[in-house]
Amino acid sequence: MNNIRKRVVLHFPGFEPLDATAHRARYERSARQAGAVWDFSVSLGELKNFGRAPYFDVSTAGGEWKTQSRVHIVDHDDLVTALNGRPFFTRMAQGYLAAARVASSGGMTGYFRHAWRFGLFFIFPFLLMFIGLLLSLSIAFTPFMFGLPAWSHIGSIALAVAFFVYIFLPQAEKLHTLHLFSDWEMAVAMAGLNGIGGEQWIEACAISVRQALDESDADEIVISSHSMGSSVATHVVGLLLEREPELLRGKRVVFVTLGSAILQCALMRPATVLRSRVGLLARCKDIFWLDVHCLTDAIHFYKTKVVEVCWHPDAEQASILFIRFKQMLSAKHYAKIKRDFLRVHRQYVLGPDVRAFFDFTLMTSGPLPASRFAEFSVKNMPELTVNSGIEAQVVSVGR
Repeated sequence: MNNIRKRVVLHFPGFEPLDATAHRARYERSARQAGAVWDFSVSLGELKNFGRAPYFDVSTAGGEWKTQSRVHIVDHDDLVTALNGRPFFTRMAQGYLAAARVASSGGMTGYFRHAWRFGLFFIFPFLLMFIGLLLSLSIAFTPFMFGLPAWSHIGSIALAVAFFVYIFLPQAEKLHTLHLFSDWEMAVAMAGLNGIGGEQWIEACAISVRQALDESDADEIVISSHSMGSSVATHVVGLLLEREPELLRGKRVVFVTLGSAILQCALMRPATVLRSRVGLLARCKDIFWLDVHCLTDAIHFYKTKVVEVCWHPDAEQASILFIRFKQMLSAKHYAKIKRDFLRVHRQYVLGPDVRAFFDFTLMTSGPLPASRFAEFSVKNMPELTVNSGIEAQVVSVGR
């Protein structure tokens, strides 16, 4: 395949409190890091308004190649902000309600069946908050347990509140506990397309994505998605394909799911529309689906065939690329982040310390077709045609 000279990227970020401006800043930091590692130049333009899909342009060059990429950010920061901006007790109550809906709709059973670590990730924030509440109640009722007079409850209740507010909650928030409560509200909404105006929001995103595709005369279109963003991307692109089955005819489209959490939503019984759209994407002959997995990332469905699990065993399954973050980072850097499961989960879209066969910047703004990265994980790869210096380096590292 020839090098990519012009590319359009539609990137659907994960559930993070970052708007398009912040995502552009993160992309720039990662791109400059990748440029230094791979020895190519990179420059980014300013963020431009484009409805629900604002964009910035990226120029990269090295040796005899040059690539222009337009990166649209289809973020859901407005939903994240709305969910996280409510009073504490509202967030807590709604989070536990979302957990109950996940469990009653079969989601939790599916998590432990297909990816037990993801099941533990589901339980973690709710169990942690329950323990904090239980400890606080124990402090409050200490006088009763020891037969102390009623007036002593005044001090124990004050101590319990102080413990919960000033000791427990700050420690819990270091683990983003309440943010994860909101994440599960979002998951329930994406499964049933209700609760937080999910259907209307997806419709608005689809309008902007359709316009971006209209303007595209690129060599390649990359639809990249991270974590919760993979469910959003599936809804948006699936909706467009429902309306226009021939929309992508003749285009080179690569759907890249990074640490995908599609099954976070799709394993719930109400997620019939989402599962149907997974099938639409899998059966679209113009889409090459690359599903990127990492063993050390607990917040995705490692080794699980998402299309098959969504009740489409007869459809073409996504190609799975297995990566290791420890091969992308210095030993010191990896040791620093490996115990922070949320930080590890973000590494898919962050820059490398060393050359490795996966690099988000190369995939979205480098000269190689994104589908080529599927080959770099295969052992004993056949000889490949070297079209550029950077391609030769990636092939060498990937073998």
